[in-house]
Formats: sequence, C-alpha cells, structure tokens
Amino acid sequence: MSVPAGALGRPPPLPNFLSAQAGAPDGQRGTRLPGAERARSFGSTGRSPSVARMLQKAMTSFGKKLIRRRVVDLGSEETQFARCLSTLDLVALGVGSTLGAGVYVLSGEVAMEQAGPSIVICFFIAAVSSVLAGLCYAEFGARVPKAGSAYLYSYVTVGEIWAFTTGWNLILSYVIGTASVARAWSATFDNIIGGHISSFFQNHTALHLEHVLAEYPDFFALFLVLLLTGLLAFGVSESALVNKIFTAINLLVLGFVIISGFVKGDVKNWNMSEEDYQNRSQEALRLGTKVGEFGSGGFFPFGFGGVLSGAATCFYAFVGFDCIATTGEEARNPQRSIPVGIIVSLLICFVAYFGVSAALTLMVPYFLVNKESPLPEAFKDVGWEPARYVVAVGSLCALSASLLGSMFPMPRVIYSMAEDGLLFKVLSRVHSRTKTPLVATVVSGIISALMAFIFELKDLVNLMSIGTLLAYSLVAVCVLILRYQPELFAPKDLETLEVNGSEEEKVVMNLSASGTQAATLKERFTWGSLFCPSADTPTPVSGRVVYIATTILSIVITVLCGILAQAWRALLGGSVGWAVACALLLGVGFVATAVIWRQPESKTRLTFKVPALPLLPLFSVFVNVYLMMQLDAGTWARFAVWMAIGFSIYFGYGIRHSAEGQPLAAANKPLHSPNNELSPDTTI
Repeated sequence: MSVPAGALGRPPPLPNFLSAQAGAPDGQRGTRLPGAERARSFGSTGRSPSVARMLQKAMTSFGKKLIRRRVVDLGSEETQFARCLSTLDLVALGVGSTLGAGVYVLSGEVAMEQAGPSIVICFFIAAVSSVLAGLCYAEFGARVPKAGSAYLYSYVTVGEIWAFTTGWNLILSYVIGTASVARAWSATFDNIIGGHISSFFQNHTALHLEHVLAEYPDFFALFLVLLLTGLLAFGVSESALVNKIFTAINLLVLGFVIISGFVKGDVKNWNMSEEDYQNRSQEALRLGTKVGEFGSGGFFPFGFGGVLSGAATCFYAFVGFDCIATTGEEARNPQRSIPVGIIVSLLICFVAYFGVSAALTLMVPYFLVNKESPLPEAFKDVGWEPARYVVAVGSLCALSASLLGSMFPMPRVIYSMAEDGLLFKVLSRVHSRTKTPLVATVVSGIISALMAFIFELKDLVNLMSIGTLLAYSLVAVCVLILRYQPELFAPKDLETLEVNGSEEEKVVMNLSASGTQAATLKERFTWGSLFCPSADTPTPVSGRVVYIATTILSIVITVLCGILAQAWRALLGGSVGWAVACALLLGVGFVATAVIWRQPESKTRLTFKVPALPLLPLFSVFVNVYLMMQLDAGTWARFAVWMAIGFSIYFGYGIRHSAEGQPLAAANKPLHSPNNELSPDTTI
C-alpha cells in the first residue's frame, strides 16, 4: 500500500544504524528463513521460542503502542464542526481567556511584596517568556490546523503516551480553572452587593470540611457554569459573540484605568526615598492603612531578585492563550488565524498588564498598595472614589470572558481524545445542528459546576500550573523535533494532487515517493554526520539524530532546573559539587544543541515558523520546567494521584481502543473524502 499523501506524524523509517538487521547483507534483509533454518535457530529439536523471547516480543509490542504516533491528513479540510470563527473571534477568545481578573488584583500583590515600580519590567520578562511558548503554538497551528491543541501536537510528534499525559492534564487544568473562576465571579459579585449571598449560605447551608469541602455550597457559581455550558452547547458563533462583548467592555475599562492613572499619577512614586517612606507611612498608619516593606527604595526597591521573583508570578497572568489552538476545525482559515490570534492576543495582554501596573504604581506608592483591592483603593487615594464601580464592572466582565475561555477548549480536547479512542467514544459525538461536541461539553460543564459548587479549590489551583507548563514544554519540544524531520510532500502539493491529479499521476507520485524513501534508507549513520550532515534536507538519519539529541537535552534541562530550583542557596554559597554538576550539564546541553543546530531543517512552507531554532524552543522549555520545579511537594503528590487515575483509564481502555491501533480502519479511511455529511454513528 502506498504512503498516504499528506500524512504527518508517521514515524520516520529507522536508519541502518538503529535497524535490527543493519548487519545483514542487503539482499537478505527483510527475507524469511526457510522452515529448517527457523527450526535450527530455535534449537535442534525444533522447540518453540523460549519464554524469554516471547516476553521480549510482548514488551516490544507494548512499547511500540506507547510511542505510536497519529497520522494527520493535511490535505483534507473535512470537519464535523462549523467553520465560522474569524481572526477577530480568535483574538477576542485569547484576550478574554488570558486577561482575567488577575489584571485587577495581581499587579497590586506583586508591586507591594516583590517588585515595587519595577513590576512593569516583571510583566515585560513574563510576556517575553510567554511569547516563546506562543510562537511554538503558532507554528503548530499553521502546521496542524486541527482540534486538540497541545494534545494533538504531542500525539503527532512524540507519541501516544505523552499525548495522553498532556491531554489528561489539560482537562484537569480547564476543570479547576473553570471552577475557580466561577467561584471568583460569585465572590466578586457578592462583595459588590455587600456580602449578602455568602452570609445567607454560611448561616443556612454550612458544610465546611478542611481541605476538601468549601465553607458553603456556592449555588451562584453552579448556576453560572451551567448557564455558560448551555451557551457553549448552543453554538460556537453565539459563544464567540458573547465573549467579544465581555472582552470589549473589559478592554474599555482597562483603557480608562490606564489613562486615569497617567493623568492622576505622580512620577515621584517611582523614586521614593526613605524620608518619603517615613512620612507617608506615619500618615497611613494614622488612617489604619496597612504599610508594606520599603526595601531599598527607588525603581528597584527589592533588587533584581525581586524582579525575577515577580516575573515568575506574572508569567501565570499570560496563561490562557492556548485555547486558541483548540479552534483548528472551527476557524475559517486556521493556518493564518491561529498564529495571528495567538501573537496579537499576547501583545494586547502585555500592553494591558504593563499599563495597569504602571498606572497603579504612579497613583499610589508601592508600599501603600492594597493587595486585596488595589485599583479601587488607588482611585480613592487620588479622590476618584466613584471609579470603583467602573472597576467592578470591568472585573466582572473580565471574569465572564475568562470563564468562557476556560470552558471553551475543554470539550474540544476531550472530543479529540475520544475521537482518537483514548477516552470513551461516546464523548466524541457532535450535534448535527449546532456542530458542537455536545456530550463532551455537557459532561465537562457538569463536572466543573460540581467542583465550583462544593469543593475547596485553593489547594488544587497549583495543579493547573503543572498541566499548563507541561503542555507548553511538550509543544516547544515538538516544534523542535518536527522542524528537522523528513517530509515527502508539502501539504499544498498534496492537496493539488488530490484535487486535480489523475489516478495515473497518483501512482507515479507514489512510486516516486517509494523510490525516494528507499534511497534515503541507504544512508548510514557516521559520527561525522552529527556536525557535518551529507544532505541539505532532512533524512531519516538526521531526523533520528534530532530525536536523540532532543531527548538528551530534555533530561539535561530537567535535572539542571531541579538543581537551580532546590539547591540555589548551596550554589550561591559556593558549593563546588553543585557547581561542577551544573557545568557538566551545561556542557552536555551545549553539545546536544550544536548537534541539532547543524542538522538540515525542513523546507516546507508554512504561514508561520518559529525563528532562531533551536534556541527559542529550548529557552521556552527551560523557563517552563524551572517553574514546574518550584511547585511544592503536595502539588506533585496530587499530580501523581491524578495521573494514576488517568493511566488506569488509558491502560484499561485507551491503549486497546486507540484509532492508531486499528490498521483495517486506518487502511480503509479515504485520504480526502468528498462526502462532507456526518456519519450517523458520530452525530446525535
């Protein structure tokens, strides 16, 4: 059978230096031994293979299942979803999901405790780090315009077990994110009306169980999540319209805050002396206002260490843009809209965070910022107290858009995993009229609503970070690997061939592809090819070299980040052992990076490509893994429990029902089906 045109994700053929038959003469490779020879190979008595050999075969087969990769047909645009989202819709979705209530609260916390006026530098560093991850998502959005986001990208590149791990953690992140934002919405609204909702439920329906159940069941959050679940199930265009309205109001309010801050602010607040601190502190204490630490004053009161610490906190403010990557089958022109949507939404969010933090620290000295309610108190300080109501409206709209942004990608990831057979098939059903993943939307909405209704979420919020950072890291690794892999045809060539080519041309192209593949298989690995490859286009050998080098780099970065996160005090104290270990790791990492850099890159034309490979993806991986290593042991223990649940589903169901493990179904699947109607078994 010929190689499917446009297939992406099929593992490259093993080069000779990794082939089990590399040592055999060319004419004998792949041939079957005569019966007598086989009998002699198993022993003179003709006994069956030993138990050890059978066990080895079973383990090999099991291992291949774990790393099998999904084949994606790039020439086909067939989808069960409605392609109705414009680039503006994707930008609004990314901004709404990323620019949540944190912009109204986070700037006050970081300015007071970690960075002072240099919080604007913190947001700049965090934005640059987030843009690196965004660039990787943008390239994959241009390369693989399908639903599934980081789950699909991992499946195409590094294999099934990593894809399941990524998808399973993304689901957890979205569920906890949805529930926590719903509770924050309820708490914000309750605060605006004077706390009557919480007082009523605490007096009549208290159920607090420490670290498990909340103080009271939040009926308001439950109703809110179910309402938005109905909206998402009704249709994607309607959801996008509501999201655009909320996001527009939020941006208008933030624009008002930024302009007001620059008008009413005082540049002197960015260069406070100790004398200013004493005078302002005494006055604040007399009024009963909490006063923070002074540090060393000036623009960097807590030094460069405070800036880095603040940047790590601010990094999480840019989480959320990845929801754009799940719209690959609903965007009108995904290969253009997804990259543009990701980059533009991150730039808008950076301007908003930068402007709000600058306005806040200009209006109020950093040591007098109110952590719980920074902007309303800042306006009160400058004599514009009624502006607190404008801020309240903006924060509710921001929370509403953020809630939609958390709920929108969740059913699409679940649908993609169920469609691939890794989760229960019923979750992949798409409604024939609304063209939305109805079952996945309803199930995920109900679970999120119950989480918001009764559970204590404070101890679970850090689990969101693991899922998100793991996804960012894997997408960066996948971009690095895939850029150096051989491809038979460019997607556009394949599409043209499928639409216009005759059967005769297709046979010729398939024969040509087979000949090219046979020629590349003759290439042998040499140590010199690590730095001086013989070809200027990727080959199976160069692709395998990049795989191995990237694996080594991933291990090096993980160990190095673990040392930097947990033993940094010893390093600063001059520990020779840790310093030598870091130097060795850096040396190995430098050599592996140089090997990747010397390998030929794919010449496939894409609407967007990550620049400066391999450095930008590697730096993105380093930032993400370092932040993961800073999470506490309790978070990692909860992560282990969640993964144990996930692996029980995968090894009990997914590994046996995976679509990539069904050769007959894959073989009979048309490359570019002209029939766009939904089949009865996948619609309701």
